[in-house]
Amino acid sequence: MKYFIIAGEASGDLHGSHLVEKIKSVDESAEFEGWGGDLLIKQGVKVKKHIRELAFMGFVEVIQNLSTIRKNFKLCKQQISDYNPDAVIFVDYPGFNLRMAKWVKQKAYKSIYFISPNVWAWKSSRVYKVRDYTDKMFVILPFEKEFYAKYGVDVDYFGHPLVDIVKNYAKKSDKDFRNEHNLDSRPIITLMAGSRKQEIKHMLPIMAEVSKKFPDYNFIITGAPAIDRNFYEQFLTNNEIKLIFGQTYEILSHSVAGLITSGTATLEAALFGLPQVVCYKGGKVSVAIARMVANVKYISLVNLILDKPAVCELIQNDLNPENLYAELKKILPEGEKFSIIKDNYLYLYNKLDQENIYLKIAESIKYNVLND
Repeated sequence: MKYFIIAGEASGDLHGSHLVEKIKSVDESAEFEGWGGDLLIKQGVKVKKHIRELAFMGFVEVIQNLSTIRKNFKLCKQQISDYNPDAVIFVDYPGFNLRMAKWVKQKAYKSIYFISPNVWAWKSSRVYKVRDYTDKMFVILPFEKEFYAKYGVDVDYFGHPLVDIVKNYAKKSDKDFRNEHNLDSRPIITLMAGSRKQEIKHMLPIMAEVSKKFPDYNFIITGAPAIDRNFYEQFLTNNEIKLIFGQTYEILSHSVAGLITSGTATLEAALFGLPQVVCYKGGKVSVAIARMVANVKYISLVNLILDKPAVCELIQNDLNPENLYAELKKILPEGEKFSIIKDNYLYLYNKLDQENIYLKIAESIKYNVLND
């Protein structure tokens, strides 16, 4: 069967690549085209539009790029029509994908959505778009199935697929990792400044400033795949910070703490047992609008799933060098919050842990496509 997959961000590229791998294992005839990044390309997907051209973030930024976004919709529709797939698989990226799902449904293609839009956070009316525009929705957070049920919408939940990835990850020895990157014996602190240029621009300078106050630690930035090295380097005032691409999980697994931008990365860090401070700083107008329409108490997936402030969140004006320094000290191995966070992570893992999550989703997709 032929599948057209649309992933517009780094996390979608990650999840999409693992899903494609499992679909190929249950459907030997599977062929793929779509939008995504290097991970999907490695899985044999013929990527027609790369994620480096798609990461628009925030209300203001979207408005500034409306012309490009309109052209992208037109291009995507044409590519799907030319390919004529048996199904279109949407991975997260709701601002674009929900609109595309409407057109896909109108054209009578099978519509599969993997990773729900955050309808529980804002614009809960989008639940009805999910109901009307998709043939099958797979959610990845435990409370989402119950949320959809309140609106009479049936969705499938098999667990969070990141658990599959982390559980099966085999890290290098500490010695090999340090030798590969010319690292001394000092403990490592991870800096994850986001996957979009707007995020990096706002947060990396603050993270870099704080790193100067911890000379007894190595600091490593996990480079986002769609961002050039030169873009990062303009914000680095501390020459000792290392920038490493393509080894995010290796870095997380060898670190003792992290400064993590809100998003999927907060959950990745937690599943690796990494104490973290969650960071977010964006354009003033975009953040102000988001706060007016948001219906959630927290911005990190860790706190949302546990429904409590298990990790510290520094948002907008609260994200400054002084606060970040103070909170980072608390989560280091000798800090007052280190063991508390570790205990919370065990509870989080147990809430999300199930077996063969990607495989179950792949089998369900095959079944739903075949039984149209």
